[in-house]
Amino acid sequence: MANDKPIRKLKVGGVQVAVWENSVVGRDGGEESLRTVTMERRYKDRSGNWKSSPSLHIADLPKAIMALSKAYEILALEDKTDVGGDAD
Repeated sequence: MANDKPIRKLKVGGVQVAVWENSVVGRDGGEESLRTVTMERRYKDRSGNWKSSPSLHIADLPKAIMALSKAYEILALEDKTDVGGDAD
């Protein structure tokens, strides 16, 4: 079942990253949580209307890196599994 709203939005300048959580049927037939991330660049067109684009300008790259890093940090810290693969 898909959620119509992200569980978290992160914005750095015009770059916006959204974290989504959906329920899916796992291999064992049980319900599992699947988290995904989407990214877009928000801008105003010549008429002043807000638009979205999946394309980034060169100046947007550091903003995207920062937003995606924060999204990964949030997901990794909330994840119950060992994301880094390090043994305790």
